[in-house]
Amino acid sequence: MGTFDDAHGGSGQRSQADREALQARIAALEAELSHARILARERERLELQVEQLREANEHLVMATVSAQSLRDLAEATNRRQTEFLAMLAHELRNPLAPLSMSASLLVSLGGGSPQLAQVAGVVRRQVDHMARLLDDLLDAARISSGKITLALRPLALAEVLDQALETVAPRIRERGQRLALELPGEPLAIDGDPVRLTQVFANLLGNASKYTGDGGRIALRAWREEQQAVVRLSDDGAGIALDMLPQIFDLFIQGPRSLARSEGGLGIGLNVVRNLVGMHGGTVVAESDGEGRGSSFTVRLPLLRGAPTALEASDAPEAAPRACRILLIEDNRDACDTLRILLELAGHEVTVAYDGHAGLAAAQARPVEVLICDIGLPGLDGMEVIGRLRAGLASRTPFAIALSGYGQGEDRERALAAGFDQYLVKPAAPDALLALVAGSADRWPATAR
Repeated sequence: MGTFDDAHGGSGQRSQADREALQARIAALEAELSHARILARERERLELQVEQLREANEHLVMATVSAQSLRDLAEATNRRQTEFLAMLAHELRNPLAPLSMSASLLVSLGGGSPQLAQVAGVVRRQVDHMARLLDDLLDAARISSGKITLALRPLALAEVLDQALETVAPRIRERGQRLALELPGEPLAIDGDPVRLTQVFANLLGNASKYTGDGGRIALRAWREEQQAVVRLSDDGAGIALDMLPQIFDLFIQGPRSLARSEGGLGIGLNVVRNLVGMHGGTVVAESDGEGRGSSFTVRLPLLRGAPTALEASDAPEAAPRACRILLIEDNRDACDTLRILLELAGHEVTVAYDGHAGLAAAQARPVEVLICDIGLPGLDGMEVIGRLRAGLASRTPFAIALSGYGQGEDRERALAAGFDQYLVKPAAPDALLALVAGSADRWPATAR
């Protein structure tokens, strides 16, 4: 009996151990299952994150592609805008050229008539005003696209101021305005682009005259201040509203005084001034006590270190101009005919052609001393004409002046590289053109004719 009881007790103990082992196994399995569930949830979370990252990456790639497309579109739009503005300026300058020449002819043919002189003055001033508006518009576009470069050279500040004064003086005289000049006795040498700096000061002088009443006062003062040349231009005119002063150099800003529109403008000129002065390493500041209380503009430019004490132009007397044989090639018949008359009145012998082929044939048939040639010609353009002439008349090439409605730097460089000696943008000032023709006489001695 005892044996039975022992066997029965041992079996119970084993069953208990088996249950405990089973329970332990079940607990382990439940723990593994719980861990597996945790891992599964973590895997689902990671897969979700991976999917989110994949979507985010796709969006980022799409955004990058879109941003590049937008940049490309913006660059293409800017390029088309610049090209359109250049073409617009060319098309608008073409009719301005005969108008400018006709105004000069009115004075020459008027026989001293004051009425004709007055009418010619009106035409000339309005042509000049339209040309300045075109220049401002194009310069603003070129500056914004970084296409303006400076032709820097050592020069005297007085040289630039003289050129600017010469440009604006007729307007100042016409309005009976008083111009006070105060220039230093010492020369102020700067490193600058004479054309662009003349544009800066002519713009400021023109604005001073424009917004100052008839009989008003304008003052131009220049002096040295340490290592800077300082030019201050002040007037007693319309002034600038105090709330407009911080924005006066921004693009398309004009202020309330432009509402009457008695003085035209695009709100571009002062922006061009600030940018051109900045490209020279200088600054320009506007000051005013308010509307009706005048204004002043102060330009500061770095002086040229180690510059010579004087940069003066030669005072040698100019020789009297002599007559030249001139070939004029221009497809705009009004512009061609008025310019021919102007040149003939100056004593020159002029042959005309209205297209490139006829012009080239005329130049090859009879040597000329001066060639005045439009760039945009039918048949052969001006570049091809001068190229063929330079190749075929190497020993007796004429002094070649390009006339064009395109005024961008690259257009000028292409024309000079093709063989032109000078490049004038339409409408060319008649006096400047006549001066170039007169200055070309040294290339062809009178005995060679």
